[in-house]
Amino acid sequence: MADIFSIGVSGLNAAQAGLATTSHNISNASTPGYSRQEIVQTAAAPQLTGGGFFGQGVQVSTVKRIYSNFLASQVTQAQTQSSQLDSYYAQISQIDNLLGNSSAGLAPALNDFFSGVQAVAANPADVPSRQALLSSAGTLVSNFQSLDQQLEQIRDGVNSQIASSVSAINGFAQQIASLNQSVAQAQAGGAGQPPNDLLDQRDQLVTELSQQVQATVVKQSDGSYDVFVGNGQPLVLGDQGYSLSAVPSPADPQDTAVACDAGGSSVPLADSSLQGGPLGGLLAFRDETLDATQNALGRIAIGLGQAFNAQHALGQDLNGALGGAFFTVPGPAVLPSSANAGSASVSATVADASALTTSDYQLRYNGASGGNESYTLTRLSDGATMALSFPSAGGYPYSTTVDGVALTIGAGAAQNDSWKIEPTRDGASGIGVAITDPAKIAAASPISTAASLRNQGDATISAGNVSSAAGLPLTGTITLTYSAAGNQLIVSGPVSAGPFTYASGSTVSFNGISFAISGTPADGDTFTVQPNTGGVADNRNALALAALQTASTLGRDTGVAGSTPTLSFTGAYAALAAQIGDKTSAVQVQQSAQQSLLAQTQQAQQSVSGVNLDEEAANLLRYQQAYQAAGKMLQIASTLFQSILAIGS
Repeated sequence: MADIFSIGVSGLNAAQAGLATTSHNISNASTPGYSRQEIVQTAAAPQLTGGGFFGQGVQVSTVKRIYSNFLASQVTQAQTQSSQLDSYYAQISQIDNLLGNSSAGLAPALNDFFSGVQAVAANPADVPSRQALLSSAGTLVSNFQSLDQQLEQIRDGVNSQIASSVSAINGFAQQIASLNQSVAQAQAGGAGQPPNDLLDQRDQLVTELSQQVQATVVKQSDGSYDVFVGNGQPLVLGDQGYSLSAVPSPADPQDTAVACDAGGSSVPLADSSLQGGPLGGLLAFRDETLDATQNALGRIAIGLGQAFNAQHALGQDLNGALGGAFFTVPGPAVLPSSANAGSASVSATVADASALTTSDYQLRYNGASGGNESYTLTRLSDGATMALSFPSAGGYPYSTTVDGVALTIGAGAAQNDSWKIEPTRDGASGIGVAITDPAKIAAASPISTAASLRNQGDATISAGNVSSAAGLPLTGTITLTYSAAGNQLIVSGPVSAGPFTYASGSTVSFNGISFAISGTPADGDTFTVQPNTGGVADNRNALALAALQTASTLGRDTGVAGSTPTLSFTGAYAALAAQIGDKTSAVQVQQSAQQSLLAQTQQAQQSVSGVNLDEEAANLLRYQQAYQAAGKMLQIASTLFQSILAIGS
C-alpha cells in the first residue's frame, strides 16, 4: 500500500512541476530573450520482487531549456549585419539629401558664378558687372564652406555615436561577466542543473551586444562565455570584463577611434577590424563615404581655385596690372601620428590639381638600410603602395610628387613613424575670395597685336593668347619682320626667340605668348606684339575664365602616360552626387534584404524557442488532468487501506 501512495505522490509532484513550468512559460511569453522550458520526466527505479520489477512512479530529472545554438547564432549574425546597414543608411542618406538638394547644393552656385564671369566678359569695363562677379564668388565660397560645415557636423555626430556605442558595449561586457559568475555558482550549487533563466539573460545580453558590434562567443567547459571583438581582442573572459574606450585617432585627432585596454594603456584598434552593429556601420561610413565625400568636395574647390587663379594671373585688370590670385586656396594637411618618436617634418603642396584624387595617404618610415632611407606611401582608398627610397647621405630634404601632391620629407624620423596626408580635406572649408576691389578683376589680355599699316602683303595677325606669366609684363614692343629670302619671321625686341619659318595660319609661340599670322606677307612686312595699354574694354581673359566652366580640369589619371583630365567642376560635383546616390540606393536595398533575413531567422528561432500560448494552454489542461489522476490514485489507495483496516476490526 505504501508503494501505491508513493507512486501517486510522485505523479502529483511531476504534474505540479509541469504546471509550474507551464505557468512560468506563460508568464514570460513576452520577455525578451526568454526560451520556452519543459520538464523532463523519467521513470523511477523499479523495485525487484519475486514477481518481477514493479515500477515506483515518476521523477522529474531536469527542467530543459528549448534552445538552438545554431538558430541563435544565425539570429545574432543577422542582427549585427542588419544593425550595421541601418546605421550606415541613416548616415549616408544625410549626405545624399545634402548633395541632391537642387537649391542648396553646389551646382546652382557654380552656374551663378560663371554667369557672373560671362557678364564681365560681355561688359569688361562695367564696374557693376565686376561687383556682381565678386558677390557671386562670395556666394560660391559660402556654399563650399556651408557644405563642408554640414559634413563636419555629420562627422561630429558619428564621433559622438561611436563613443555612445563603446559605452554600451562596455556595459554589456560587465553584465555578461557578472552572469558568467552567477551561472557558474548556480550550476555548482544546483548539482549541475542548468539555471535556465540566467542562461536566457546572458544570451539576451549577447544578442544586445551583437546589436552594437560583431562579437565572437566561445563557450567554456564550465559553461561561461568568453567574448571577443575585432581581431581577437577579449571583451569578456570568464567573470572578468574588459573595457574599450573612445579616444582621438592617433592618425587624425578629429576622428574618434576605438581602443582596447592593454596593460594600463590604450591601444587603438583598426577601424576595419570592428565589423557589424552600429559601431561597424559608423566606422565603415566614415572611412568609405564621409572622408571621400569631403575630399571630393575639397578637390573641386582646390581645382576651381587653382585653375581660375592660373588663368586670372594671365590677364590684366582695369589698372593695367597683371591679375593676382582671385581665390585663396588651402594646401594639404599633414598630420603626424601622436605615436611618432622622431622629429622629422613632412610638408605637402598641390603641384597639379588636375591629378588630385579623393583619397588620403599614409606615409610610414621603414628605417635605413644599405645607406638608403626607406618610406612607404599608401593610398588609403585602395591600399595601393609606393616605395620611396633615397640615399641617407645628402638625401634630405627629399621631395617627390605623387597624384599631384608634392611631398617634402625632412630628416629625423624614427622607425615606424607615420604621417596622414589629406590633400583635399580642407579645400572646401578653406577656399576664399582673395580680392575685394572690382577693378582688380583681370578681364583683359596683357598683350595686343597689330600688323603695320605700311605692310605691302595681305597677311594678318591674330589677337594672341598668353599661356604663361613667365614673360609678363612685356617691357617693350616685340617686332616680327618677314624676310622673303628665308621665308622667315625675324624677332626683335625685349625677347630672345626665333627666327620662325613662316607658314600661313601656323601658330607662333615664345615666352608663353602665342599667335597666328595668316595670309601672304611681303618682304619687310612687320607685325608687333606689345603691352595692352589702355585695354579696359578687352575681354579676352574674361572669355578664357568663362571657358573654365565646361573645361575638363580634374580627374587626370597619373598612372596612364599622357592622360588628360576628364571632369569639369560641375561634372565632378555631378559625379559625386551620383556616386552617393547610387551608394545610398544600394545600401537601402541591402538594408531591406537584411531586415527580411533577420525577420526570417527570428521567426525560425521563435518556432523552436518561443512560447506558444495555445500550446501552453493545452499543457495546462494536460498537467491538470495528470494531477487529478494522481490525486484519484491516492484516493483509491486510501480507500483500499481503509477497507483492509475494516476487515481487521
